[in-house]
Amino acid sequence: MLTRPDDLSEDDIRAALAARWNFRAATLSYRPVGFGSHHWLATDSAGRRLFLTVHDLTAMLTSPGDTAEAAYGRLQAAFECAVSLRRDEQLDFVIAPLPATDGRAVGRLSARYSIAVCPYLADCEPGHDGEFAVADRPAVVRLLATLHRARPPVAPQRCDFALNADGLRAALASLREPWSSGPYSERARGLLARHAAALTALMKAYDELVLLVKSRPRPLVVTHGEPGAWNTLMTPGGFVIVDWDFVRLAPPERDLWELAETDSSVLAAYTEATGTAVDSAAMALFRMWYDLSEIVGYICLFRDVHAQTEDAAESWKNLKFYLRPAERWPQLGAFA
Repeated sequence: MLTRPDDLSEDDIRAALAARWNFRAATLSYRPVGFGSHHWLATDSAGRRLFLTVHDLTAMLTSPGDTAEAAYGRLQAAFECAVSLRRDEQLDFVIAPLPATDGRAVGRLSARYSIAVCPYLADCEPGHDGEFAVADRPAVVRLLATLHRARPPVAPQRCDFALNADGLRAALASLREPWSSGPYSERARGLLARHAAALTALMKAYDELVLLVKSRPRPLVVTHGEPGAWNTLMTPGGFVIVDWDFVRLAPPERDLWELAETDSSVLAAYTEATGTAVDSAAMALFRMWYDLSEIVGYICLFRDVHAQTEDAAESWKNLKFYLRPAERWPQLGAFA
């Protein structure tokens, strides 16, 4: 996230590091990288550095009945699987959290926030403009094939294809009323109103695809969820994958659709490496899930109280990109 949370004290972060990781931070530097969680660089008096990830658990809810405690449980299961992938499966490219003194991969800062601690990676960089270089794509496919063959003792939760569809339906039902919770509320309402019919069709197509993919006998593998060029970093020792917040057991297409957006030849390379044929319906499903999850998140954000921040401006830009269902999905019924 670009804006640090104003209801979280850095003293609380220092206290958690000292109590749970025996790390006494001399300095904490907020890092406005990524979009979805907060990050700090912690440095102690000896110059040792750790990369901290703080999640706002209230932003991870998937339904009106979901709770921060349940979101924390999902996060804990994901990070513990990542630790197992690195420790038990010896996958060095998995940059997993460092377990605390109690063995846990993630801790609680408050009712709202959690903290995970990872090694700091020096001299690494993401893909240029979020894209992999053509020469790097075979190596990334091999990395994913290795991940998908892994069977860690600590297995992740299954992908449940959940979306906060109730939140989106509530927004669609309220389009005749003004939205007045913040500076982007009315703009978001107008944008949603213009695309309401196509978005409703997209949601219906998504539900149908979920049923179709679940009915097919597909292998379930350990998937990262977002192994794109922002999370797959080049280091002096080769590629590594970071941000294991959403690792799940799922069809392999969950990790392939984004990579194939710019180079469909990676699908044949993946099949050659694994012997697993790629399912076009599952590819469409996970791309559709991503579009809808972005739309749901930003619409719910702008219906709620918000301020004029860098994060809000970035969220508005992202919403305008994804909330174009007729343009992004011109053949909504052609995936069966």
